[in-house]
Amino acid sequence: MKRFKVFFNIEKEEQWLIEQLQKGYRCANISKLGIYTFEKTDKRYVMRLDYQDYLPKQKYVEYKGTYEDFGWNYIKGSWLSGIRYWQKEDDDQNEIFSDRQSKSNYYKRLMEYSFWLGTLCLTYSFMLYSDSGLYHEDLWSMKGLLFWKAFLFESPFVLLKLFPALMVVFFGRSFYKAYRKYSLLKEK
Repeated sequence: MKRFKVFFNIEKEEQWLIEQLQKGYRCANISKLGIYTFEKTDKRYVMRLDYQDYLPKQKYVEYKGTYEDFGWNYIKGSWLSGIRYWQKEDDDQNEIFSDRQSKSNYYKRLMEYSFWLGTLCLTYSFMLYSDSGLYHEDLWSMKGLLFWKAFLFESPFVLLKLFPALMVVFFGRSFYKAYRKYSLLKEK
């Protein structure tokens, strides 16, 4: 079974993968394009996601070896940095070693990405809107049916102009949510 899914939240992705396990489908592979491959199984499995910053090759080998010594199977992940996917048969010792630190690092990185992408979109928005208004300036002098035709014609282009500003709101919200979760993890 294959499923296409895109996640922006590591906790929601892990929860979704756990739900698939509960339905009897073990994750066999995850492509870079977000295609999850599942296999039907009768055994009970546990899946955990671990976020790690850059690890030198030697530390990466040690990292993988430690998890594999405790029965975890490595599904996917880059040795550079990012989310790493671990799965094993359920044996009542189902927590990974760096759960708290891993999530803290993930939310810190998400805050950084959201901040810089939001700043980039905000800068672009100011540059875009400083030259002209949203609608063509002659539109407001038109009358009757000609006005409405021109207004409806230009409206999709106005929405495209507003897209960077909407992305500022999206990245701001993403930053705030990541900051809250990061703060909660740091307090405990």
